[in-house]
Amino acid sequence: MNLSVYFVTPHNPDDSLVLAALKGGASVIQLRDKTASDAVLIAQARRLVAMAEDFNIPLIINDRVEVALASGASGLHMGQSDGDPVAVRAALGLDKILGLSIENEVQLATMAALPKGTLDYIGAGPVRATASKLNHATPIGFETLARIAKAAPVPCVGIGGVKQADIATVKAAGCAGLAIVSAISGAVDPELATRQLVASWEAA
Repeated sequence: MNLSVYFVTPHNPDDSLVLAALKGGASVIQLRDKTASDAVLIAQARRLVAMAEDFNIPLIINDRVEVALASGASGLHMGQSDGDPVAVRAALGLDKILGLSIENEVQLATMAALPKGTLDYIGAGPVRATASKLNHATPIGFETLARIAKAAPVPCVGIGGVKQADIATVKAAGCAGLAIVSAISGAVDPELATRQLVASWEAA
């Protein structure tokens, strides 16, 4: 699984934004929307799953297991308060991708004790404070990110306030990729912004 440029959508994203990220070469798309009803989100997720399949890219749902299952998404990303990863894995099945947010090294130790095969990757952060998630945990910085990435038994993605200028540092920390929100969603040309992120990752 290629986690290098992992695009996390803002809430209520337009389908066109996801298409731009796909055209730009994003390696993973995570559909995140905390406010839409299940029915509305399932309908959108089904459209985006079909779109992502055209690019052979996984579309992952944030937090909502029922939406992931009903839409045919490639998997789910869960936070620390989104339930038991073992139970979520059982609900998803073994063929789906499951990721977990890790906010500190204590949580990493708990995650590392989970049965093998429970998780496919972790998202570690926030690296910096970020406006895209107002209730985020205390930023961990790049040194802690590197320790988490090195100790994690699964690939690690750096998330939270990371941008194109941080790519070399994130890669040097041992991360398999970086999760991006505003660097793509807030760009004047999201497709071009994604292409530049992909090129920077490959060059780092």
